[in-house]
Amino acid sequence: MIDIFFISFVVALTGALSPGPVLTFTIYKSLKSEKGYLAGLFITLGHATLELVLIIALLLGASFFLQNAYVYTTIGIVGGILLIVYGIVVIKNTYNNPIEVSFSDMKEEDMKGFKGNSFLGGIIVSLSNPFWTLWWAGIGLSLMVQLDVSFQKPLGILFFFLGHELGDLIWFWPISVFGYLGGRTLNPKVYRWVLIICGIFMIFFGSYMALKVLFFPNYNLFIIF
Repeated sequence: MIDIFFISFVVALTGALSPGPVLTFTIYKSLKSEKGYLAGLFITLGHATLELVLIIALLLGASFFLQNAYVYTTIGIVGGILLIVYGIVVIKNTYNNPIEVSFSDMKEEDMKGFKGNSFLGGIIVSLSNPFWTLWWAGIGLSLMVQLDVSFQKPLGILFFFLGHELGDLIWFWPISVFGYLGGRTLNPKVYRWVLIICGIFMIFFGSYMALKVLFFPNYNLFIIF
């Protein structure tokens, strides 16, 4: 179970570290809210609530169609390829574009879309992000298949969920505290290298996932009851 927790945590952290709508919303709320230091916590809780529902829905759906070995193999390969592609994109963007998370120049017009409650924002901003949907449809489902997360093993679901949400929390909550306390920008050199390391990890783990499902498939598939 520890391996499920650890892998879920690291993969989630690599995704959370990449700049996106949830990070922008977290910075905005940390600066604009009376208790901005709690913004990252409540945003992550909203995000986690949505993902718990999605995980259960994916497992319910998977239990019906993953009995087919070809479907199982396809999902594993596609998920691995998507991780590889995402890792390459992260590294390429990091090299080609200046990477900076700035708190000092956040303007009202920079925050488009929902600007209200942090908890609801964690849900709404996540839903409005097309990459989030793509991640779960490809990488998230494939990861659960590879780790044999199923209703047969409730603890596996729990460890997968907790690991994934901790990967988000450990980034977004400190970001909101840092912004609320007057931090101006993250060290761009450190942030750049963290993203590169994350990109390398995604390429490595994506390759492992795709090769594993090809040569060492696990056909202990999902059964609801």
